Amino acid sequence: MARLLLAALASMLATTALAQSLTGQASVIDGDTLEIHGQRIRLSGIDAPESSQLCRGDDSLQYRCGAKSANELDEHIAGRPVSCEGVGRDQYGRVVAVCSIDGEDVGEWLVRGGLAFDWPRYSRGKYAGAQKEAERAGRGVWAGSYVVPRAYRACRRDGGRPSGCSDDANAR
Repeated sequence: MARLLLAALASMLATTALAQSLTGQASVIDGDTLEIHGQRIRLSGIDAPESSQLCRGDDSLQYRCGAKSANELDEHIAGRPVSCEGVGRDQYGRVVAVCSIDGEDVGEWLVRGGLAFDWPRYSRGKYAGAQKEAERAGRGVWAGSYVVPRAYRACRRDGGRPSGCSDDANAR
C-alpha cells in the first residue's frame, strides 16, 4: 500500500512539473536561466555560454560571451512579462520550460542571435534552423571562436581555469 501511495505521489509531482505554467516579471540568472516568482526556470532545448565563459570575436579578442548572452536577454525582455510552460525538471530541480514574450519563443530568439546553441538532445532539432541562420549570418558566437558550453563546464569540473577552458580554437 505504501509503495502504491509513493508511486501515485511521484506521478502527481512529475505531472505538476510538466504542467507548470509561470507568467510574470523575469529576472535573468544567465543566458538560459530565468527566475519568475522565486522559481528558477531553465530554458528548454538550448545551451547558452556560462557566465564566466570567454569567446573570441571576429577581431580575435576575448569577450565574456556568457555575460553578453545574459545581458542581451535582459535587454530583450525589457521588463515585459514572460510566460513559461513547464516540460519537466532538470537535475538541479529547476523547472525546464519553453518561455515566450508576446508569443515569441525566447530560446529561439537567443539561438537566432548567436547567443545560445540548439541542444538537439533536448530540443529534437527545434532550433536547428535558427542556429543555421545565426551561423550563416555570423551572429554572436558564430562571428569568432568559442567552446560549446557543455565542454566548457566539463573542463571547469576537471579543475580548468575559465580562460583555459574558454579558448580552444579547435573546439568548433
